[in-house]
This record gives sequence, C-alpha cells and structure tokens, in this order.
Amino acid sequence: MSRSQFPRARETRQLSNRKALSQNFLRNPHLAREFVDSAGIGPGDHVVEVGPGDGMVTRPLLGRAGRVTAYEKDRHFAERLRSRLGHHEHFRCHRADFRDVHPPDEPFHVVANAPFGITTDIVRWCLNAPALASAALVTQLEFARKHTGDYGRWSRLTVEHWPAFEFALGMRIDRREFRPVPQVDAAAIHLRRRPTPLLPEADLADWRDLVDLGFSGVGGSLVASLCRVVPRRDAHRACAEAGIDRGQVVGHVPPDRWIALYEALTR
Repeated sequence: MSRSQFPRARETRQLSNRKALSQNFLRNPHLAREFVDSAGIGPGDHVVEVGPGDGMVTRPLLGRAGRVTAYEKDRHFAERLRSRLGHHEHFRCHRADFRDVHPPDEPFHVVANAPFGITTDIVRWCLNAPALASAALVTQLEFARKHTGDYGRWSRLTVEHWPAFEFALGMRIDRREFRPVPQVDAAAIHLRRRPTPLLPEADLADWRDLVDLGFSGVGGSLVASLCRVVPRRDAHRACAEAGIDRGQVVGHVPPDRWIALYEALTR
C-alpha cells in the first residue's frame, strides 16, 4: 500500500465511525453559521453542544457565545477539537455520552447538529433540564415536522411539554449538505422555555395525567378516551368549550386546544 492511500483509509474509518454513531457532519460553513444565527445565542450565554464532531457548528458558536461546553463521544474527534480549538478560553470539550451528563444548574442553551439515532433522547434530556432556556437542534426533517405540528398532527411529547415550552420548525437542510450523506433531508427544531408557563406548577401532574389519558388510543378520538374517566356529559361539554370536535383524532388536536380543554375540565 502506498503512503498516499493511508489518509484515505483513515478518512473511511472516521466516516464509518460517524455512521455507527448516527452522526452526519454539515459540509457548508455558511449553513452552519446560519443555523447558529437562528439559535439566537449571545455573548452572555452558556451553550452546551452535543456531538460537535469536526467543529463545523462549534466555530460559529465560539464567535457568539460567552461559554461553550461540548460533549463528544468519539475519542478521535474529542482530541482533535481540543487540539484545534482548545486555545479558546471559553471552550471546553469533554469526551462523554451527552445522555449521561448532568445538566448545568444555571441557565444554559443547547445547540447541536444532533446525532439522528438519539434525537429523541436528546430532546427529552433538554425538556427535563430545569435550567434549560432554549435548544436548537438539527434533526431529521420528519422528526422536526412531527414535533412542531407541520403535518397537521401533534406528538404526545410536544403536547406534554407545551405548558412550559414553545416548539418551532426552523431551517430545512438538503441531505446532500452532510457527509456521510444521510437517506433523508434535515431541519432545525427550536425549543424555547416560555417566560411564563401556561399552567402553574401545581397543575402539571394533573396535566400529564390528562395527556396520558387522551393519548391512550381508546376509541380513536380524544373524546372517546376522555369518556373512560370523565362523565360523558362533562367530556362533551369540555371539548365543545375547547373547540374540539367529538370525532377529532387525538393527534389532530392542537396544543392550545389541549390547554383550553384542561381549563374547561378543571373549572
């Protein structure tokens, strides 16, 4: 084997590792910068980055955020990032699985080109972090559309956390803008903690019970599921007040109507 073939073999192994970790790198620095700009990060912010890889998103983050803490599972990329970007005093890179990391106690933001295979885990981690202010994540397009109502349907995860968080669909990214090239296009999903929650803290346990009941799938409609626990007359009255049709499938009910339903049921 000639000397010139060694770098190519090394690159092939690196791409294979990325594929095993469900990581697809952005190729275009302009797109990476546009994505970071959309996150609304400022010089006073602490940003946590998931799976920075080769640092395509890290670099524009370092130009905007007051502090960047990155978690990279792959030893090769963690060491390379420390070597290339470690001179920035406001940057730290830890070799770790992000899902095992304890979230910061002070307000922070998450910005990441998320590994597609663990996107749901990352989103749940973010939503369960008490001090999270916002998260901007590059995900599979279908995932981003599903959890922001872009299909005209709403996921249980979104409805459950709607009182505390806004969910918004961001920029779309063609799959050919990544390496290795994934099978599907991507998009950004934005999670932002509401300045004032839509429901008080004391109501959240009952809210989660209502969402669990509504998504139980009994009878095909939200009203049918409610009638398992709520008297039929009360269920019909509350749904009418909330603007929910009796035959409306649970996934088609917008989160704001769920809030109105909860308020009607608890009055």
